[in-house]
Amino acid sequence: MDFPHTPMKTESAVKERYAAGAQAQEAALCCPVDYDPKYLEVIPQEVIERDYGCGDPSQYVQPGETVLDLGSGTGKICFIASQVVGESGKVIGVDMTDDMLQVARDNAPIVAERIGYSNVDFRKGRIQDLSLNLDLLEAELQKQPITDANSYVEAEEIAEELRSKQPLVESDSVDVVVSNCVLNLVSKKNRRQMFEEIFRVLKRGGRAVISDIVCDEEVPEELQNDPELWSGCISGAFGEQEFLQAFEDVGFYGVSILKLDEQPWQTVKGIEFRSMTVVAYKGKEGVCLERNQAVIYKGPFKSVTDDDNHTMERGYRYAVCDKTYQIYKNAYSEYFEFIEPREDIPLEKAELFDCSHFPIRPARVTKGQDYDVTTEASDCCDPSSGCC
Repeated sequence: MDFPHTPMKTESAVKERYAAGAQAQEAALCCPVDYDPKYLEVIPQEVIERDYGCGDPSQYVQPGETVLDLGSGTGKICFIASQVVGESGKVIGVDMTDDMLQVARDNAPIVAERIGYSNVDFRKGRIQDLSLNLDLLEAELQKQPITDANSYVEAEEIAEELRSKQPLVESDSVDVVVSNCVLNLVSKKNRRQMFEEIFRVLKRGGRAVISDIVCDEEVPEELQNDPELWSGCISGAFGEQEFLQAFEDVGFYGVSILKLDEQPWQTVKGIEFRSMTVVAYKGKEGVCLERNQAVIYKGPFKSVTDDDNHTMERGYRYAVCDKTYQIYKNAYSEYFEFIEPREDIPLEKAELFDCSHFPIRPARVTKGQDYDVTTEASDCCDPSSGCC
């Protein structure tokens, strides 16, 4: 008899397969990825051979950032990111599989010695519950083991206290969350919580850059109930649009496809599975304030509609609130011109802005009603000035 593939069965299947993958390389757990070879030189071969993925989100990390890698495995992405962020940056790897963590932790001092600094911290936890430090929980359960229903209830209380007082990853503490072919391994029941956790730990203005396996058709139930296919990144694959929607549903903006492989990694019963890398930003929270800013949509389309249903036609100056102005600069800067007012309005003196619609902003609002300057022609058309 086939039983429904419950969250616990899913997690057990994943842990067992990836524990085995930490002991010996398993080709079926990943698809080929070209990493920058200069970052691989300092990473021990044991890590490279036993780390699995379908993309390279580390190439979107910047110097000095705090990076969180979900499902960090043996640590390859963490060790690459540690070199990119540099000594002033920080990298946190989270994984639930002891065998993977052991390989990562054993090799961390080797990488640190080779690059000249230590900035990577591997922590045990589940990516759908980034508040609970499983190492701390296990230590507490050693002192108070679960022996009956009462001790089970007490263990839940201990876990809740750890989430509150000693969280695995604190809220608003990370610049960028990365993950490489891991989110699809989490049961569908826990996915909303997983995306909410990614949102929680990011700083305002932070971003998630996630590589994962997506499918071009819905995966039928019989495939979803196959533990082997689930742990092999097939059964739990996101639908292409479903993956993007999952970010938007918890409050992300600027959700964009950075890379979608043309060729499928694998095809099962006519369903194509391929790697997709997505970026999504945090920062839509907060009030809308008027600071007399404007934006011009540059094209190439005649008009566009943003995630909040504001439609803007090409070439017009639109009034926007300061929050939207900053959002556009952060995630959509190549598509807009940004117009600052001649006289800055401090945030503490700004009035509320009605974001239900974006009206056309007259140039006099940003220049000032009393602006009456006359100037001589500039050198803009002189080739020697470098502006033509």
